[in-house]
Amino acid sequence: MPLRTHRIRRRHQIQITHQPLRFPRLPADFAGLRLAQLTDIHHGLYTRLEEVERAVELANGLDPDLVALTGDFVSHSANFIAPMARALGRLRARLGVFAVLGNHDFRVDADSISQALEEQGIAVLRNRHVRLARNGSAVVVAGVDDVDYWAHDLERALLGVIPKTFTILLCHNPVVLPAAAAHGIDLVLAGHTHGGQVDFPRVRSFLDRRGLRLPARLRHGLEQLGETQMYVSRGIGTVVFPFRLRCPAEIPVLRLETSNGQGG
Repeated sequence: MPLRTHRIRRRHQIQITHQPLRFPRLPADFAGLRLAQLTDIHHGLYTRLEEVERAVELANGLDPDLVALTGDFVSHSANFIAPMARALGRLRARLGVFAVLGNHDFRVDADSISQALEEQGIAVLRNRHVRLARNGSAVVVAGVDDVDYWAHDLERALLGVIPKTFTILLCHNPVVLPAAAAHGIDLVLAGHTHGGQVDFPRVRSFLDRRGLRLPARLRHGLEQLGETQMYVSRGIGTVVFPFRLRCPAEIPVLRLETSNGQGG
């Protein structure tokens, strides 16, 4: 089934991307789970608070079971932490809202951002995991600190996870994919790249004709390595320059289904 997209035409355009995913290990009790992802919000000079609030409104309108926040919440100044956290505190999901930190969060103040999010009821997964149960079945949501910093520890995040348990990993940077695949992770959610913020169709077409991949810094969308699937979102905010070109901001909503079609 191909992905479907809907465009919200406002000053700050956000694209809602609907992507069904199938997994052999997903418990039937979790078939049909709807997971919304917000990443790279970058609240600051380029991403105003009203734009963060609009993203929250859109995410809530998707009626998610789970919301994943994959880092880079603010840019440049700690003054943006409190209003950002209050806005994200209005996110609603039946199984909870979970977050990891990105490279910009460490540059600003990782501990303060973690505390502000936790105070809003958001579970910040700093090299740890949580187990979600439903009717006797379970899935694991794990998270690691940004891989550009020493605190990243995937082994610690997975410590105590029962082998073959369906596991979702949140990591800001998609370079974690090979390590995640080596650990048997089922689904990775990442951001960081913004999809490049600017899309050059001729460059993409040139690479596609030659069977080449986009440079890592431009990657976005669905990827797979072995049995591990990864979705890299283009995110909400911007850095370096305050605009996007043919590369709109994005909120993915992933519908998880079993390989036998349950949940569809």
